[in-house]
Amino acid sequence: MSTSRHAGIVKLVGVALAAFAFTFALVPLYRIACEKVFGVRLAKGPAAATDKEQGGDARWVTIEFDGGVNSKLPWAFQPEQLHLRVHPGQLYEAKYFARNNGDHAIVGNAVPSLAPARASGYFSKTECFCFTAQTLQPGESRDMPVRFIVDPALPADVTTITLSYAFYKNDALTAQLDARAAHSAAGPSTSPLAAP
Repeated sequence: MSTSRHAGIVKLVGVALAAFAFTFALVPLYRIACEKVFGVRLAKGPAAATDKEQGGDARWVTIEFDGGVNSKLPWAFQPEQLHLRVHPGQLYEAKYFARNNGDHAIVGNAVPSLAPARASGYFSKTECFCFTAQTLQPGESRDMPVRFIVDPALPADVTTITLSYAFYKNDALTAQLDARAAHSAAGPSTSPLAAP
């Protein structure tokens, strides 16, 4: 009987230690689940609270916007606002305006750049027209949004970031677009497999 009692106590202590270990592991597991599965970035605990207490929320960074087009692209393209003051760690949106001044549909790609270059590691675009090629019909105009976050870890001496875009004509995709337009304008093709 004492052997079974001893085994029961060992099992009870083992279950208690396992419960303690599981409870201790929940915090990092929750953080991993939020960041990897849901894409939510959590504050790093007491250090983040200390930053807020020391006025981390009072920091402002000025974002300047610039835009232009390559000479082969007959588009008008410029930012709708020239600058925006932001708090690091918060999500913001800015818009650019684009218009096709040409006489046919054109596909363009935007290439972003940031200045100073060392700020690029602290500037994250969550949504941007630069992620995909943009097609504008003749005379079409469009607002093109960019959503971004400035990382709170941005060095303190960086107070201004310039976000600039240059639009270039995508010759390959524009040629495909022109070929499809010419094909559809020519009418249905006569195929030997088509019914009479």
